Amino acid sequence: MHTATNAFTLRKTAAALALAGLSASFGHAALAAPPAAQGDFARGRILIEARAGLSDAELDTLVKAHGGKRRKLGQSRMQVVDLPPGLSEEDVVAKLSRRPELKFAELDRKVQPAMAVNDPYIGSAWHIGKIGAPSAWDSTQGSGITIAVLDTGVNAAHPDLKDRLVPGFNVQDNNTDTSDLCGHGTAVAGTAAASTNNAMGVAGIAGAARIMPVRIVYKDSTGGCPAYFSTIASGITYAADHGARVANVSFVGIAGSSAVKSAARYMKSKGGLVFISAGNNNIDENVVPDTAFIIVSSTDSYDAKSSFSSWGSFVSLAAPGTGIWTTNNALGYSAWNGTSFASPVSAGVAGLMMAARPDLSGEQVESLLFKTAVDLGAAGRDPVFGYGRVNAAAAVSAARAFVNPVDATAPLAAIAAPLGSSSVSGAVAVTVNASDNVGVTRVDLKVNGTVVATNSAAPYSFSWNSAGVANGMANLVAVAYDAAGNAGSSATVAVNVANATATTVVAADTAAPVVAINNPVAGTVNGNVAVSVSASDNAGAAGIRTTLAIDGLTVASGQGGSLSYNWNTKKTKAGTHTVTVTARDAAGNASTKSVSVTVR
Repeated sequence: MHTATNAFTLRKTAAALALAGLSASFGHAALAAPPAAQGDFARGRILIEARAGLSDAELDTLVKAHGGKRRKLGQSRMQVVDLPPGLSEEDVVAKLSRRPELKFAELDRKVQPAMAVNDPYIGSAWHIGKIGAPSAWDSTQGSGITIAVLDTGVNAAHPDLKDRLVPGFNVQDNNTDTSDLCGHGTAVAGTAAASTNNAMGVAGIAGAARIMPVRIVYKDSTGGCPAYFSTIASGITYAADHGARVANVSFVGIAGSSAVKSAARYMKSKGGLVFISAGNNNIDENVVPDTAFIIVSSTDSYDAKSSFSSWGSFVSLAAPGTGIWTTNNALGYSAWNGTSFASPVSAGVAGLMMAARPDLSGEQVESLLFKTAVDLGAAGRDPVFGYGRVNAAAAVSAARAFVNPVDATAPLAAIAAPLGSSSVSGAVAVTVNASDNVGVTRVDLKVNGTVVATNSAAPYSFSWNSAGVANGMANLVAVAYDAAGNAGSSATVAVNVANATATTVVAADTAAPVVAINNPVAGTVNGNVAVSVSASDNAGAAGIRTTLAIDGLTVASGQGGSLSYNWNTKKTKAGTHTVTVTARDAAGNASTKSVSVTVR
C-alpha cells in the first residue's frame, strides 16, 4: 500500500472518530417485508411480463379482458396493470398466470421497513481494512462507474455525498425529488460511495464512483417508508436504462418476486449487477436461489455471522454489516447495523472492479467476486456466507489480471416447444433451451428465415403470432449468441399453421398496414436494445414486408406480422437517434412509424 493511501486512511478514521461525539444515533437495518403469504399488496394493480414477440396490441387485448390498463416499465417488457375497482387482484393474477403469452403475473406486494438492531458500538471504519479496500484503492477508487441506490432517497446536502451525486429519479411519485424521507438511503449511499480523500467523515468503498439516487418508497402514516415490488422493479429498470452498472436494493422479502428478478436480469443483460440484502431475521429465509442478483448476508469484525443476519441457500456472498460507520440524514455520521449495509459494501467492491476493468461483463465481475471471497463456514458455498466474505483487494487484483479467453465455441440451442409437425394457431408459446461455455447473451427466434423476436435473459421464451404467416408448414429456428459473437442454431422445427381464414372477397386493397414499434419507447437506451415491431393488414399479415431502419440505414427486413432486431448501442454515437419501420402489403400499400431515443 502506498504512503499516500495510508495517510488518507488515517485522515478519514481520525475525522470519523472526532465526529462520533456529534452524532451517536443508530440507523435502520435492511428494510424488511413479511413472507409473501402474509404481506400486504397494492389494491387495484398487478405486475405482468409479456413473452418476447407479443405485440402491444395483443397485450392490450389480454389486459382489457379484465378491464385493465397497462403501463410499461422503462425499456423492459414488464408492465404494471391498473385494474378497475371491485375486481379481485388474486383472481386476475391466477387467470393471467395461465396465459401462454405471459412469462408471469404477480401481486404487487408491499415491502415494509423494520427497525434496526440497536447496538451501542460506535465504531471506526473497521470494515475498510477487513475487506482489504486500501490495497484496492491503490489502483482504483471507482471513477467512471455509477452505483444506483434504490432506497428512501439520498440527502444531497451531505458533505461526504454531494460531490458524488448524479441526477436520479423518484419512481414512487414520478418526479425528480430524491430527497431522503427516512434516512436509510443516505446511510446506504455513504457505505457504498462516500467521497474518499476529502479529509472528512467516512470512506465509501468506491469513493470516486457516482451515486444515482432512486427513491422507491413513500412515507406512510406511521412514519415508515414502505416500497412495492413495482417501484423496486421500476427503479432497477430506470437505473439500467440510464447507465448505472451497479444497483443496490437494501430491502428484503423481494428475492422471490418475479418482477424484481426480471428487472435484475434486464440490468444484467446490459452488463450490470444488482445487490440485495439477505435480511435481519436471524433465520433461514427459505428462498430459492436465483442468478438474477447477488444476495448478501452480514458478518462482524471477527468474520462471524452477525447476530441478526438471515441466511439460506439464496445467499451468494457475505460482507461486513455490524457497526458500519457511515453518513446519516442529519449531515453527520453514525454506526449502523444490518444486511442493509453488507449489501452496499459488496456493491462498492463491484464498482471498484468495474472501474479497474470496464470491459468486463457483469457475469465476469460476479464470478471473480465469488472466486476471490474469503471462504468462511463450511467449505465452498454455504447457506450462511455464500461463497464467502467479500475481499476487495483480491477481487480488484483478479479483475485487473483477468484475460478474456479466446472463445471460439458456439452456443447450443434447441426448441423445446412446440414439437415438430404439431398443428398451431393464434398465439404460440415457444420455449428454447440455450447454453454456452461462457454465457448466452441473447436468443433470436426465426420463422421462415425472419427474426420475429429476441430474448436476452433466460428462461428463453417467446409468444409467436402464427397469423403472421400463411397457413401450412412454417419453419422455426432458434439462434443463440454469445459475447464473442459466436452463433449456434437449433434444428429446424416445422409446424403446421392452421388458422381460420376469412372467405370474404376484397375487390381492391387500398388500405395500408397498421404498424407499431413495441420496443424501444421514447426515452433513454444503452447497451443491447431489443427492437421489436409488429404489423397487421386487412388482407392478412402473411403478405406484409417489413423493413427496419436506424437513422435512415436499413438494418433488418422480413416477411410477416413481426420483426425483431438486436441493436448494440455501444457501437452508436451518443445522442438522439431515430428508429423507423415501414410495412408494405402485397398490394403495395405502405405505412411508416418512427420513435426517437437518446443513446447514453
